[in-house]
Amino acid sequence: MRNVAAERGSTIGSRVEIGYEQRGDPVGWPVVLLHGFPYDPRCFDGVADLIAGDGAHVIVPYLRGYGPSRYRDAVVVRSGQQAALAGDLRELIEGLGLTRPIVAGFDWGGRAACVAAMLWPQLVSGLVTVGGYNVHDIAAMAATPESPADEARNWYQWYFHSERGRAGLTRYRRELTRQLWNEWSPRWSYSDATFEATAASFDTPDFVDTVIHSYRHRYGLAAGDPAYEQGERQIATQPPITVPTIVIDATEDPLDAPRPPAEHARHFPNLADYRQTATGHNVPHEDPAGFADAIRAVHGP
Repeated sequence: MRNVAAERGSTIGSRVEIGYEQRGDPVGWPVVLLHGFPYDPRCFDGVADLIAGDGAHVIVPYLRGYGPSRYRDAVVVRSGQQAALAGDLRELIEGLGLTRPIVAGFDWGGRAACVAAMLWPQLVSGLVTVGGYNVHDIAAMAATPESPADEARNWYQWYFHSERGRAGLTRYRRELTRQLWNEWSPRWSYSDATFEATAASFDTPDFVDTVIHSYRHRYGLAAGDPAYEQGERQIATQPPITVPTIVIDATEDPLDAPRPPAEHARHFPNLADYRQTATGHNVPHEDPAGFADAIRAVHGP
């Protein structure tokens, strides 16, 4: 049950009208929470309540292709590339007039947060990222296979590389996304109502196209939106992220095993803390108190 009322709004970006929810004091310390695939802002309800109660102004956007977020016109590329996600985050921060918010996320949202902190460090005051350096090295990913066990866990990505996969996601979007919830959070017990509250955000005209593009672009199989080419060139150099950062690793996530803190520190020269949580992939939904504590810690006293 949510304790803090959420208000909905939207802001107009260059490519997307970005829908968002907000809680807490509008003049409080700003935090932007970013969900991944296949999730939506519902995964942050518990986190948002906790930090709003601490005086935060909490903004939780719907990523492009999800829920009320809409592409501005028919000619905009339905792109799920990392530079586009980060660009939307930048435009959200600027459009709402947020002063150096903390940005925090996982999966696609962690990627948006990491890339925005990398490209525009002056816009954010701190970062909480699940899994660490959540940034794609597209050239390496396109050319370098993983171990067979890792490749098998990524079956959905290879599926999405085919038109059969696009048709499958279109026809079975609830069945497929729920399959992924179950695989990625094997110890998390959630209700049908919990899943359905999120799955409604997948019933949009552009969800499938955005998802398919994301999983093709990251392996060099689809061209990006030309509007983000400069950002992609910067990302390709894999620069460090210099803002104060807390990394969370999930010990029960079959997609991404925890890494040694020293490996994370290579990418985050200002690594403020390293934490682990005994959860699967959907860290903020499975451990809202732990995620909220990380945000408090990067905010400071």
